[in-house]
Amino acid sequence: MKRIVSLQDGAYLGDQAVSLPDVSPWSSSASLKISLADTVFTARGSALVEQAFARVSTAKGSDFAELLRRVREAGLLERRPGYYSAKIAVTAALLAVAVGMLVVFGDTWWQLATAAFLAIVFAQIGFVGHDAGHRQILRRGRASDLLGMLHANALIGLSYGWWVDKHNRHHAHPNEVGRDPDVGAGALVFTAGQASARRGRFGRLAARYQAWYFFPLLTLEALNLRAGSIRALLRRRDRAGLLEAGLLLLHIAGYVTVLALLLSAGRALAFAAVNQAIFGVYLGCAFAPNHKGMPGPADDEAADFLRRQVLSSRNVQGGPVTDWILGGLNYQIEHHLFPSMPRANLKRARPLVRAFCAERGIAYRECGALDSYRQALRHLGSVGATAEA
Repeated sequence: MKRIVSLQDGAYLGDQAVSLPDVSPWSSSASLKISLADTVFTARGSALVEQAFARVSTAKGSDFAELLRRVREAGLLERRPGYYSAKIAVTAALLAVAVGMLVVFGDTWWQLATAAFLAIVFAQIGFVGHDAGHRQILRRGRASDLLGMLHANALIGLSYGWWVDKHNRHHAHPNEVGRDPDVGAGALVFTAGQASARRGRFGRLAARYQAWYFFPLLTLEALNLRAGSIRALLRRRDRAGLLEAGLLLLHIAGYVTVLALLLSAGRALAFAAVNQAIFGVYLGCAFAPNHKGMPGPADDEAADFLRRQVLSSRNVQGGPVTDWILGGLNYQIEHHLFPSMPRANLKRARPLVRAFCAERGIAYRECGALDSYRQALRHLGSVGATAEA
């Protein structure tokens, strides 16, 4: 009898990883069945599912199947409704505190403290949206998407659908140039090839000094994400796209209206600048330690899901405070291996995954937060140095 596996974030047969990097949560809901060895995979998504299966390669063994078995037996893939109910309630309370600060402080420069606090709250809201996008919170896709849109589009002004599509492609091919959108050349370069391709004196000079302006550049990251969201939504004509656009416009209108009603023009602009700058830096600091400076997989590793995910990721060591600040992304190895694992279970999965990697001779890398930033900056500096003078 064939085994049935439902595909959302991805499904696996042994070390064969079937990921859906190009499937938007807003694609058609037609069901697709594909046979692979003794497994029938069922997927709800667009025709692009076929592209994902075309990338499935011959399995190198059953390493991931064994790890998956151990994780399931430990109950680590089970949903945590109590945890997420408390998480969402606390985050909502923090948002209410920020709104209260806006009202209490009035038209004073103390509102810059409110702007900084609200940036932290925005990032925490974003982490909940991230978890919804990975189906960590709810099992049903439509409910997860609505929860994600509420947190992303309505509360922090980012397109949930655009981000999920981009993020899934990153998960499928971490640090693979040309396939991972997070290492595409732009304001920064991530490989010697990208650095050498820089044209013009300014472009080459910027590449050579990119490690120096990396953190200042993050002050623009929130605006960059919003620009990407708006560009993506302008291309959408489907109902979900219109809903996303409406929620994003609601966020912008509410944000501008509150500042206009409570603050003078100068203080309102200062509030927005501080708020968006700190929000961008926070997001950048949460995501940068995870893969920057880590190698892209070799050809044989790229065909092996377990090694592709582990070798291109690093964990950030710390306690409960680090877990909260980084939204659980400090357990990046476990998150990449099991994207739908609830955030609260990642810490419990860490010793299991680390021991398994030791058994198989797979390098499992983790370090402190400061060291992770140091490694990322060192990589940016060494890559930038290859740009022609």
